[in-house]
Amino acid sequence: MTTAIVLDLTVGVSLSVPEAAEIAAVARDTGVSAVRLLDGAPDDVLDTTPVAAYLAARFPELGWIVDSPTTHNAPYNLARRVLSLDRATAGRTGLALRAGDGDEVSEAAAPDATAGERHRRWAEYADVLTRLWESFPATALLGDQAAGVFAQDTLIKPIDHEGRFYRVAGPLDGPSSPQGRPVLVADARDDLDWNDVVAVADAVVVPRDRTPEAAARLAEALERAGRPRREVALLRRVELPADDTDAAATAAELADWTARHAFDGLELAPTGDPGRIPALLRALVPRLNPSAGPTLRAALGLPELIGAGS
Repeated sequence: MTTAIVLDLTVGVSLSVPEAAEIAAVARDTGVSAVRLLDGAPDDVLDTTPVAAYLAARFPELGWIVDSPTTHNAPYNLARRVLSLDRATAGRTGLALRAGDGDEVSEAAAPDATAGERHRRWAEYADVLTRLWESFPATALLGDQAAGVFAQDTLIKPIDHEGRFYRVAGPLDGPSSPQGRPVLVADARDDLDWNDVVAVADAVVVPRDRTPEAAARLAEALERAGRPRREVALLRRVELPADDTDAAATAAELADWTARHAFDGLELAPTGDPGRIPALLRALVPRLNPSAGPTLRAALGLPELIGAGS
């Protein structure tokens, strides 16, 4: 049995881009399924999407998950940016959308600019993203030079969204990716409603303190939504000291947790000296039997979307 293995990296002040590239090379060689680039304070962390674009060009075998908050990111702009990265990586990109506040562009036209519930904003934002990513299906792209037809307009649909927090017309100006659309990841540390999560998310990351009940809560919410369990990957976030980890014992413990709590994968969050991360990966990851695939969706064990890659 294989396990999806995601590696957390925060690129910026504490970890330079060249250092991140060295770690990514080891991640690729040891079989890591994907690298998640974390967001943080602007003075400490580089924007995750250009960092992912740079690293993905060097390490095309890896999957890439970029963190981005709702704060200061208009849905249309973020949807376009992440889908462009997904196409450039041949379907190996995902977005971990973090719950936050609004942005200057959207709030100027927001129906309820004073609304402050972050989990409700996240749910609406995530819904807008998925609809935008599906607004220009790859099947619409014809590229018929002889007939002078770029795309079949009837298949490209505006979303005409008018919600509590956002007004977004759409559609996007480019086609879907080989995996259909980017993988959308929810992070349980944001205190999201499970019903909102299963309505749109492809994967959910759960911290240690929520491990015991996570699978049951996910299953209950999926049943209410009418979605099968296999459509959402459940990942457990694990903080590991990079400089003091017994690889054999840790691998056995993680394998037991994964099986006992019905997790589909692990998100490894090394702590301590970044220079020790390569050694940790070499010792630990091969013991976890990491999963792989031609797209991020496949590497996470998710079913292919209908019409993906068409």
